[in-house]
Amino acid sequence: MNKKNIMTLADIARLANVSKSTASRALRNNPLVNQQTRELVQGIAEQHNFKVNATASKLRTQKTNTIAVIVMFDQKTGQAISDPFLMEILGTIADELTKFGYDMLLTTTKTATSDWNNYYIESKRADGLIIIGQGEHDQRVDALASSNIPFVVWGTQVHSKAYTTIGSDNRRGGYLAVKHLAEQGCKRIAFLGDINHNEVEQRWLGYQDALQEAGLEIEQNLQIKADFTSTDGYAKIRDHLLIDDQGIDGLFAVSDAIALGAMKYLLEQNIRVPEQIAIVGFDDIAMSAFCSPSLSTIKQNTAAGGRLLVNQLLKKIANQPIKSQLLGVELVSRQSSNRS
Repeated sequence: MNKKNIMTLADIARLANVSKSTASRALRNNPLVNQQTRELVQGIAEQHNFKVNATASKLRTQKTNTIAVIVMFDQKTGQAISDPFLMEILGTIADELTKFGYDMLLTTTKTATSDWNNYYIESKRADGLIIIGQGEHDQRVDALASSNIPFVVWGTQVHSKAYTTIGSDNRRGGYLAVKHLAEQGCKRIAFLGDINHNEVEQRWLGYQDALQEAGLEIEQNLQIKADFTSTDGYAKIRDHLLIDDQGIDGLFAVSDAIALGAMKYLLEQNIRVPEQIAIVGFDDIAMSAFCSPSLSTIKQNTAAGGRLLVNQLLKKIANQPIKSQLLGVELVSRQSSNRS
């Protein structure tokens, strides 16, 4: 301890029998330091009332301790940050970043500059990027892959793209939803969503897999393009039923928001759910369990996804190898699809 009896980082490191760099990482709750060492260093710091000077640390290390989270929106979409699925995964990311001593800078592609490297990394606004979604094959994400910018993406792994993704098994999810509808006796099952999005395209493939397995025809006119909003779900199912003479008896919506909008229209028209049209959504947002009838859906593990996004990015920032990961999904069967 120095002559003024003020505890320094070197003193903390000496008492914990670790290097200064390890002590510094442990105090920032860096996952690269094992939990036992982190707790030891943090306990010594607390005992001696030692506080990290965040400003000085940032100047010294040239690190911002901030992660930019960019939500991919198409310019024409009505989807917003308030979307329940986005709120859930963003909340998990924020909690995980806080745990490791990082702040979150949240923005969307509706407002973000196109030069992400210069705006976030070179200008020292952030140490890395978490990108939520892939948009309609957005070229800005592809451009990042050819740079040295540390980033990870929530989305579908595309084998032709050289970047790391964390995401759900969307094809499996689409398959489980439509398999369930077929098992409930549905013969004409509509698909409600925009397959120009990578994740939705995979759900469409799963939809086709299940129809083929059940021996049901894949009708292109039952692929109904819809934005990720309840408003569009309502409008698109209304418009489709006005022109479809044969009618449908099942509906797979690629998000719960879309499904809830479609179900609202059906109930307003006194179309019984699930007796006349059975519905399955995707995401398992909180509202899906409490609407009437309650909504069957495909549950994504957003908690695990948010944690993995943060942990993989921090490893990337530390120049450690990372890899894409596919998370399992499960069918949550509720009133909107159960005919038994």
